[in-house]
Amino acid sequence: MDWRQRIEVNPQILVGKPIIKGTRISVELVVDLLARGYNAAQIVQQYDHLTAEDIQACLAYASDVLSSEKVYAVPTA
Repeated sequence: MDWRQRIEVNPQILVGKPIIKGTRISVELVVDLLARGYNAAQIVQQYDHLTAEDIQACLAYASDVLSSEKVYAVPTA
């Protein structure tokens, strides 16, 4: 899935946090709900203007962000 079709960053909305296009629902909120045990159907039920594809786009966005993260080893004492 190309998350770019469903996720946008707009400095005028939520101070530039990534959101689902056409909403004020942040990727962060969706990922947090999933981490708390909600499933996609429950999220769509609670936020009826979202779709399962929006939820999938949030996960694809998070995956891309994490895959580009640089990790540096910290020396231990």
